[in-house]
Amino acid sequence: MNRRTFLLSALAASAASGTVRAATPKHAPKKVAAGGKPGRLIVSAPVLQNAAETSMGVSFAVSADASGWVDYAESPNLSDAVRAYSGAGGLMEVNGKVALIRLTSLKPATRYYYRIGADRILYKGGYSMKNLGPETDSAIHSFTTLGATASGSFCVINDTHDRKPILDMVFAKLAELKPAAVIWNGDVSNCTETIDEAVNIFLRPHVNHPAYAADTPYLFVPGNHDFRGRFMRRLGGLMMFREPAERPGEYAELGRNFVQRLGDTALIGLDTGEDKLDTNPRFAGIFQMQPYRERQARWLAHVLETPAVKTAKFKVAFCHIPLFDPRPDQNPGDVAPDDSSPQYSRPWASWQRTCAKLWGPLFEQAGVQLVIAAHQHSFRYDAPAEGRPWAQIVGGGCDIVPGKKRYFPSVIEGRVEGGRLQITVHDVAHSRIVARKTFA
Repeated sequence: MNRRTFLLSALAASAASGTVRAATPKHAPKKVAAGGKPGRLIVSAPVLQNAAETSMGVSFAVSADASGWVDYAESPNLSDAVRAYSGAGGLMEVNGKVALIRLTSLKPATRYYYRIGADRILYKGGYSMKNLGPETDSAIHSFTTLGATASGSFCVINDTHDRKPILDMVFAKLAELKPAAVIWNGDVSNCTETIDEAVNIFLRPHVNHPAYAADTPYLFVPGNHDFRGRFMRRLGGLMMFREPAERPGEYAELGRNFVQRLGDTALIGLDTGEDKLDTNPRFAGIFQMQPYRERQARWLAHVLETPAVKTAKFKVAFCHIPLFDPRPDQNPGDVAPDDSSPQYSRPWASWQRTCAKLWGPLFEQAGVQLVIAAHQHSFRYDAPAEGRPWAQIVGGGCDIVPGKKRYFPSVIEGRVEGGRLQITVHDVAHSRIVARKTFA
């Protein structure tokens, strides 16, 4: 199934399931009553994002102009809670769609409990505004910060493309596995033009899983489709960039890259960008992915020398587009000027030779053992080989193709046990384990 056909079939499948863009019953926006009383202000469960050793991001959807906040504490009853507000630089953020709050100065490998809330703001102008009072969500959630002394597994999902039946299966498996963190390895969306679409994709992705990320933080690695659409240029206002302290100097714009420790494992997030060249006329000359990838190479060379990586026994990198493909007819993404060649089966990148050249030697030098990729919608394992000492796992996607065993939605689980990193690939459509790989 080619990638354009799958997008059309995705719409049909979602419509047939009856779950297209459904809001959760608990957090569904309510119309203003006849007497003028406003409905619910907080209209999604919280979404934890950008997990780190000493910080955590929290976002949630709102139905009207509001300024959000989070009460958090180490005690389950929040008796010693501290309140963190949205906004920075002396101004609390007022937003009619989403609240973003970053919790900082946290302890590594520590469990925190938290509750979200927001003040409803009537804003008519810079000299005419009124706080109409708070709304507090009754639910108390919790999270555990990352760090070298943290424990637990990580899981990887990818290419969900806002397909509701697929998301249902994936989220159900994650709820069963209970990882310490989830890497959403790209193509969460298709082509997102408005913030309302984005809120439903990222904050309210499935009616059966309203609190999918309320207790488990997600580390978002963009895919090529996550750059498409007018709103995706402003996605940082909904799925926030990394903590600014993590990316000094020339790396300030690399808000999606990360290096985070989870026990003995260093998790390394990289962004392969679009699957078409900047020179492809389809993109009107407004994409600048090549310098973006090169800047990431310089960042990667720096962070691989930090203690967080050098002291880690296991080093795992995540990126959306694979960095290797053994099949000679697969487009490597560097066919100038417009990605087309009779030598290759598709006019877009099936894998990223440019990123492999930029990042691969650094992986080898630092001893990265594994790259987990996505994009191709079919599972594959590439063992280490001469000139490429790292293994690669390509996750499944949102296609279930009868007669083709590699096409299935996957959850890739990583867990350190007995001094070894055990990787388990779950086919969530057929409730089976398709691969187990061990790294010593």
